[in-house]
Amino acid sequence: MSRDEGFLELRKFLAPEYVFGSGAAWLAGRYASNLGARRVMLVSDPGVDEAGWTTRVEETLAESGIAPVTFLGVTPNPRESEVMRGAAIYADEGCDAIVVVGGGSPMDCAKGIGIVAATGRHILEFEGVDKVDRPCPPLICIPTTAGTSADVSQFAIINDTARQVKIAIVSKSTVPDVSLVDPVLTTTMPRDLSVDTGLDALTHAIEAYVSNAASPMTDLHAIEAVRLIAKYLPKVTDDLTNIPLRGKMMLGSLFAGLAFSNAILGAVHAMAHSLGGFLDLPHGRCNAILLDHVMAYNFEAAPDRYTAIGRAMGAEIPEGALQDEAREHMVAAIRALKSKVGATETLGSLGVRAEDLPALAAKAAADPCLLTNPRAMGEKELAEIYAKAL
Repeated sequence: MSRDEGFLELRKFLAPEYVFGSGAAWLAGRYASNLGARRVMLVSDPGVDEAGWTTRVEETLAESGIAPVTFLGVTPNPRESEVMRGAAIYADEGCDAIVVVGGGSPMDCAKGIGIVAATGRHILEFEGVDKVDRPCPPLICIPTTAGTSADVSQFAIINDTARQVKIAIVSKSTVPDVSLVDPVLTTTMPRDLSVDTGLDALTHAIEAYVSNAASPMTDLHAIEAVRLIAKYLPKVTDDLTNIPLRGKMMLGSLFAGLAFSNAILGAVHAMAHSLGGFLDLPHGRCNAILLDHVMAYNFEAAPDRYTAIGRAMGAEIPEGALQDEAREHMVAAIRALKSKVGATETLGSLGVRAEDLPALAAKAAADPCLLTNPRAMGEKELAEIYAKAL
């Protein structure tokens, strides 16, 4: 049975309330008050704080009579120790809700803090799917990047430093209560972060569209996200403070997040989680390096869907094109976009060695994101793809 014939198969679609547009971020105090919050932990990071956004959110909370406890102890690829430290402060200060302003790292850390606050257990105990058995405290997310979509997803990614791997926690308990999606907050992102997060969002959309768990609801969001990101990422990298362009990218990221949170992901993310945990690399950059290689490998398992992705990116793939021709056009479109925005690094240029590949492949093979990849992969295939990306 084809995917189109199976559209009546049971599928769920989970999403938080979200508000999109200029000024959305300054509704934080109102929403926190509506959720009954009295003592809020405000999670952010030093970069976002330096940009001034943390202070602005503190002011909106104060306007609603809420004095936040601000926690800035988050680094890129948030570590389990940071989650546990934040959870201890949350408990000591008697907090009853979390507001987070930042990119994927603060949002993932905030989700982890909420899990620990709700359960009293160590965050690394929740690796996998549906392991969180209690509702988390109210969570309001204010994203400052257009890429991770943690503000609308049921994923939390935490760096297990002892094992040198990023673990995925997938649970409806981690879905935020509210996401305040304000494109203005992305205007302080530097170019390299704009590229990394934009390609992360593109990867979300592509992997959701070809996922074994895709549905008509996720397809709608995923393919539109591909169109938006392919069109506007090159433009926004040349005009970083253009709010309408930032808005288009934020919309693409939002759509991609709604898609992947429900269709899940695939081999690119499984491999990127292994890679990012091993060398503490930016997640979006890992995805970008691996994306075209995984798509080329997966193509035969979902040729119609990958062809649709290629066309959404602007590739002129003739009707009735043979699979090899369609694959070449699709891969060329991805590589052209990467080249246009300067994402030309290889794994080798980031310090990965051939002798590292078996360990990376073993960790990727255990990642839950691999379960919804359209083509089966084992450690051998994963190592071969890593090798192509060297």
